Amino acid sequence: MALCGSRDHVEGLGIGMERGAVSSVLVQTAESLPPAAAARELARAGVAVFPCESHGKRPATEHGFHDATSEIARVDAWWRQMPQANIGIPTGAVSGVVVIDVDVHGQVDGFSSFDRARRAGLVGGWELLVRTPSGGMHAYYPSTPDTAQRSWQAARAGIDFRGSGGYIIVPPSRQVISGAALPYRVETVNTGPAAALDSERLREVLDPRPTPHPRSSDSLRDAEASRLAAWVSSRHEGERNRGLFWAACRLAESGVPPTDALDVLSAAAGLAGLGEREITTTVRSAYRSVHRDVTHRDPPEQQSNRFGHRSHHRSVSARQGLP
Repeated sequence: MALCGSRDHVEGLGIGMERGAVSSVLVQTAESLPPAAAARELARAGVAVFPCESHGKRPATEHGFHDATSEIARVDAWWRQMPQANIGIPTGAVSGVVVIDVDVHGQVDGFSSFDRARRAGLVGGWELLVRTPSGGMHAYYPSTPDTAQRSWQAARAGIDFRGSGGYIIVPPSRQVISGAALPYRVETVNTGPAAALDSERLREVLDPRPTPHPRSSDSLRDAEASRLAAWVSSRHEGERNRGLFWAACRLAESGVPPTDALDVLSAAAGLAGLGEREITTTVRSAYRSVHRDVTHRDPPEQQSNRFGHRSHHRSVSARQGLP
């Protein structure tokens, strides 16, 4: 599938911005330099880089992207030791670039999701498009200078957002696919103005979350709990823990006792592929983050099951010390 986007489509979308340092260097060097030289050029432009394993994505430093630096002497030393190392760049404000990672595998077609977002006017204004070795795409955007953009995944949509807390592999790095070393390759450059991306709005469109209706602290309708559970059960690998945590937070905010939340969410999270211990730990963490003294709100004997049924997970929660 051809990479989408054109100058005519991009111009006039959002507030125009000059192309950032990362994109500028990649456009000039990606096709002509080996990884060591490209890493040095990025560092010279003030972009922090770090080495990843040759033909792979795993960081080759002890602390991963946290070790990234633009100190040329350090960068040169890394690539002298590992001349074929791939180049990693932390995303977000630290590098001035965020990336939409479009994935294609099995039944998942991230290009369809990206095109849907394009029609909704959410993904215009990229700086450049990079073809990935697996046949996917990286769309580069300028980061928002005053607003943190956290990384997230929408696995079912085939889209990952690489912002703060994430990193990407950049050209001319290579990855082995089916025995062949294939490159990350700059494929399309936007010669018009770039525009910042509304990453949270994009997430809402690609991975909508159920919106609980306001309730008193003493009640939550069965239909609402069922909707949350159904949503949790549909989460895929890479988003299961986050989905369970979010749903548990919603129940905690509604005043549902943690044992009841475990009753409601355990079976759904199990269907999504999480283990019993992992489910209990995640629900416990959600309740602590919302209300750290939730265990003292009601005595255990007064924590009634608001949904009118019992579950074997009550004994599990007691053994595991669920607050």
